[in-house]
Parts: sequence; structure tokens; C-alpha cells
Amino acid sequence: MTLRFSANLGFLWTELPLPEAIRAAARAGCDAVDCHWPYAVPAAQVTMALEETGLPLLGLNTVRGDVEAGAQGLSALPGRQEEARAAIAQAFDYGAAIGAGAVHVMAGKAEGTAAKATFEENLAYACDLAAAKGMTALIEPLNPRDAPGYFLRTQEQAAEIVEALGRPELKIMFDCYHVQVAQGDVLRRFEAVRAHVGHVQFAGAPARGRPDEGEVAYARLLPAIAAAGGDAPMGAEYKPGGPTEDTLGWLEAMTR
Repeated sequence: MTLRFSANLGFLWTELPLPEAIRAAARAGCDAVDCHWPYAVPAAQVTMALEETGLPLLGLNTVRGDVEAGAQGLSALPGRQEEARAAIAQAFDYGAAIGAGAVHVMAGKAEGTAAKATFEENLAYACDLAAAKGMTALIEPLNPRDAPGYFLRTQEQAAEIVEALGRPELKIMFDCYHVQVAQGDVLRRFEAVRAHVGHVQFAGAPARGRPDEGEVAYARLLPAIAAAGGDAPMGAEYKPGGPTEDTLGWLEAMTR
């Protein structure tokens, strides 16, 4: 099976304006791109770069809220439903304008039954928008070391929410790095939730650096994930620690 890869432009080629980062990813041989918060860039500029390169943009995130205060999203915060839904609508509107496939609905820092109920209500709203626009809503567990207090922490918790809502538009963003740091046993955890997975991401662990460094053998793991879950592009979401081009040996090796 031929592996296909998406460059997450929230971490890669960040020294470039987003349209130029898309072009850089295409030159590097990537099959798709992802981004985090592209909202300051006019959608027409992003669309032009995507059309020029032929790369699909797989997804983007809802805004986090007050970043200086450490916010990591709004959708699981009781009493913040109006803000959360505005962020969800913004993401789906922008995503639809650029032809994105999915929106990652960021939960935020919260816990307890009220947070769970709030998150599920806002996810139902996101699914309604996703259905209307032909897109997907994604949820992603984040590890507690990098995102202490984040509501969504494990694959099992995410799968429970997806199954409870029963909406075909709702999927899990399975990030191998977060899974390794929080839970380990990455391939088995993927196999347990693969029916609910909408996108796979990866980075070296434990430092979130390039994927050919660290404790995870991605040269074996990613082919196994692809064999178990299809051939959609998997997202490289790592911190290059320097020029992105200097870290792409893994891409050449895995697509050789």
C-alpha cells in the first residue's frame, strides 16, 4: 500500500504566509495539507494556492478562545455555548469557502457531567453544519502533559461520545503522538476505534519532533495503520525545530 501524507501547516513552513506554505508542501511531495487557525488569511488566497497545487486541505480548527489565558477551545465549557457555536460556525463557513474536508471542534479545559453535556450539545450543532456543507466534524483527545485540564483525554472517551451522538458526520482525529504520550499501545488503540477515525496525525514522541526520531517506530506503525484503516493521507503535525525542508528525510524514506 502506498502511504500518503498531509503537511500540517500549523507547525510546518510556519515562516511562510499560508498560501506559500501550501506551495512549499506541494514542492516537497505532500499529498494534502492541514492547518490550525487560518482565519486571518483571506479565503480566496488559500483557495487559489490549493487550486494551483491541486492539494486538498483536509481540515482546520475552531478558535481556542483567550489564548493568553491558556484557552484550548470553547465547546465543552458550560455557559459559553454562544461563543462556542460562533466559533464552530466560523470554522465551517471558512472551511467550506476553501473546500476543507473537516473541522476539529476544540473542546477546551473542563471536566464533569455538565462539560460532557455541553460538548455533546455543541457537537450536535457542529454535525448539523457538517451535514449541510458536506464536511466532517472531528474531535481529538489531547495528552495531559501538553494540554493539562483538556476535556477530551483518551480514545475511549472520544469513542463513547461519537457512539452516544450516533452522527455519521462526527469522527475522531487520532493523533499518534498524543496517544503515545497519554496512553501508549498506539496500534491497538487505533484498531479499537478505527471505525470512528476520520483523520490520523503523527509526530515523534516524546518531544513532538520529526517522526523519524524518538520512541515510536513510524516506519512500521504508519503502514500498519494504513493497512488497518484505509489509504487517506496521514497528517505530519510535528515541530521541525528548524527549516522544514531539513526534516523531510522521513517523507522520502516512507514514499520511496
